[in-house]
Amino acid sequence: MNSPSEAAVPTATAAATDAGATSSGYTRRRIQRWRQGRREQVQDDVAEEMPIDMRYNGVSFAVMMATPHDLDDFALGFSLSERLITEPAQLLSCELHERLEGIQLAMTVSPEASAAQLDGKPERLLPGRGSCGICGTRELEAAVRQPEHIRHAASFRAGALARALEQLPSLQTMNAATGAVHAAAWADAEGRVMLVREDVGRHNALDKLIGALARIGMAADAGMLLLTSRASYEMVTKAAHAGIGFMAAISAPTALAIELANSAGVCLIGFARPGGHNVYTHPERLLAD
Repeated sequence: MNSPSEAAVPTATAAATDAGATSSGYTRRRIQRWRQGRREQVQDDVAEEMPIDMRYNGVSFAVMMATPHDLDDFALGFSLSERLITEPAQLLSCELHERLEGIQLAMTVSPEASAAQLDGKPERLLPGRGSCGICGTRELEAAVRQPEHIRHAASFRAGALARALEQLPSLQTMNAATGAVHAAAWADAEGRVMLVREDVGRHNALDKLIGALARIGMAADAGMLLLTSRASYEMVTKAAHAGIGFMAAISAPTALAIELANSAGVCLIGFARPGGHNVYTHPERLLAD
């Protein structure tokens, strides 16, 4: 769906932006379909997934398995979530390079950014990191990071949440075609879904949404985060770090996610449906209509 006017944040070159805008995120494959004992040869839409090399000032930090769509948002959101930059302006440019093995996102960051201090030594990087969240993390303290506390968390009406949940399926264009991707969405206080980002990896979808919010300059704490996945601890951590204090997942949260959401001041909702939901933390922030 169309997003609001975008702020002039120099996050990507034209090449990367065009690639994110024109790629559908899925491709077609010829398959054999069986229905009620009959089979036929048809064309089926299949979600794309490929290695994405996240490279900063010439140094590779991680290789993520992701859907090659909205990669400009992915570059910015991943950089913010991983604390490689502290503000969008530190990401000076992002060039997309197609390689035989996948796609390289060659990012240039300002000297004060943490990503500028990467030295390229293999033991200090995350060469095999995937969309599972902590795959490739080498230290225990790096595996579970305490999220920041949300200082000014907003409250929302249950009716607004229900309206947002009702809208979301019709806005998941990639999933409608393939049935294989997750979505992360942002809705305003009235329950209007303003942004949707999709990916085969739920963490990637959230990174893309965080990048889109930062690139546009939209206040993340003024809206609701909707997830078409379970609410794991890292999804809570990413949301809190981005300043999002209200998140609703259509599946269950984990025990660690509940603990982190409670301490971070995040209202965490699971099994979210238009007709009902479970509130796991900070129930005072979900208001009755």
